Amino acid sequence: MNESTYEIYYDSEADFLEIFFGEPTSCYTEEPEEGVFVRKDKQNGEVKSVGILGFGKRSSLLGKLLRQLNKKLPTEIDIS
Repeated sequence: MNESTYEIYYDSEADFLEIFFGEPTSCYTEEPEEGVFVRKDKQNGEVKSVGILGFGKRSSLLGKLLRQLNKKLPTEIDIS
């Protein structure tokens, strides 16, 4: 997986969506708001994943968060 690729993980039981960017690295996690997680590379601060707990009710946060982090996805994510 290179920097322009991503993986999407969704756990329907927990209603948790996480999007991973590029190759996995050693990371730290920030929680900009409750239930929203941003994992960043320890060495360079690059965003490696974005996770949202309660995604079904908070899906509109994803676009806003990705714009703030300067990350893009080629498609919309629909879990319905």
